[in-house]
Amino acid sequence: MSETDHRSTDEVRQPEPPLPEDSGLTLEEYLAMQQAIGHPTRFHILRTLVVNDELSTTDLKAAIDVESHNFHYHLDDLVDVGLVDKRQRRTADGQGFYTYYRPTAMGRGILEQGVEELMRREREFNDAYS
Repeated sequence: MSETDHRSTDEVRQPEPPLPEDSGLTLEEYLAMQQAIGHPTRFHILRTLVVNDELSTTDLKAAIDVESHNFHYHLDDLVDVGLVDKRQRRTADGQGFYTYYRPTAMGRGILEQGVEELMRREREFNDAYS
């Protein structure tokens, strides 16, 4: 089909709806998750959490090389879209609480089945043809 050829409106196929009617999340929520993981700092934070299962704020910040205000901005964004859970646990002395973070099932899934799956496929392709 050349650029000057056009299909009639009734010939253009529409994709199926992306989600079932009873979906637990909206399309906008899924897209917000995808957008969140698209930033290198947030990707690194989520990947670090997945590898470690959970980390305190201090340990996570030490593992991520980013300015403090940027770190909290990106971490809060991951929490806001539901890719990371923010939790509290009693301190060893029982006198207070400390905050720690862990990836949600959705956070693990979007990382492992999304971006990292694409990277795995590229490595396999390169190994097969190099």
